[in-house]
Amino acid sequence: MIKVAIVILNWNGEAMLRQYLPSVLQYSRDEATVYVADNASTDGSMDMLRQHFPECRLIQLEKNWGFAEGYNKALAQIEADYYLLLNSDIEVTHHWLTPMIEYMDTHPEVAACQPKLLSMADHDSFEYAGASGGFIDRYGYPFCRGRIFDVVERDEGQYDYATEVHWATGAALFIRARIYKEVGGLDGRFFAHNEEIDLCWRLRIRGHRIMCLPESQVYHVGGGTLPKGNPMKTYLNFRNNLTMLYKCLPLKELRRVMLVRWVLDYVAAWQMLLLKHSMGDFKAIYRARRAFSRWRKDFEADRRSIQASRVATATPDRRPFLLLWQYYVKGRKTFSELP
Repeated sequence: MIKVAIVILNWNGEAMLRQYLPSVLQYSRDEATVYVADNASTDGSMDMLRQHFPECRLIQLEKNWGFAEGYNKALAQIEADYYLLLNSDIEVTHHWLTPMIEYMDTHPEVAACQPKLLSMADHDSFEYAGASGGFIDRYGYPFCRGRIFDVVERDEGQYDYATEVHWATGAALFIRARIYKEVGGLDGRFFAHNEEIDLCWRLRIRGHRIMCLPESQVYHVGGGTLPKGNPMKTYLNFRNNLTMLYKCLPLKELRRVMLVRWVLDYVAAWQMLLLKHSMGDFKAIYRARRAFSRWRKDFEADRRSIQASRVATATPDRRPFLLLWQYYVKGRKTFSELP
């Protein structure tokens, strides 16, 4: 059996693969097998890979399943001890895999981990989608060591220590294959966005630990599929985040948190319209709320199953404050300033 399978999910990403796949192959070939799983691309990605990267194993999916279900379909075809879900727009570095493999081999209670993500555009700054490990506040708003909302910190070594986190980024998610399958993998209904946070929260509920290991370091472009400000991205983020809360919150918190989010989401919608003049995002939030209301019943069985699997009554990496208050009222813009 393969020990580590690095799996890059591709959809019309020929240019990204040409640029960044060479570093993955160069710095991983001694420790892992590299796969590219293709979501029915139409840009010639597969022909290019066959011609220029014959050492890379290919999985062709029959249609575009999205990020979440695309990975589920691909990983079902791979037997390995560990999976490493890796975005196509990531450049890896020498020695990037070894710290994660060694840590996971010696810490069986840890289900998943991530490296430190730095920006491809500015190697001295963290990258938005994961930075140095992810957390959420009481109401489901995600943030990272190194990134709160749109404020991204410079990397000055302030988070260069391994720490337990609430979620590891889906841009470079190292996870035990057995546990991935036990919990049902990513929720394919999400399509994209919040799916890795949802997965990690389910792992945390079962008592597993999630780590960030900054000794491992990669560089990420980010925003390649749906750029920031895209109404579809706004829609998926709001819909999926609400669904994740419904699935994972303990009963004693569910009603209060969902009520507060009802208020905050509509405030966010009107802020998008009146302050940012974005009719697209305004409509996207309203559509996301309606979509969540319509499909919530489809997740009742998931919620019962997740709550029945609960080992951890509370997760200390889920912070008890409202991030919006800390950021906008208290003026706390960096991770180290938060309570």
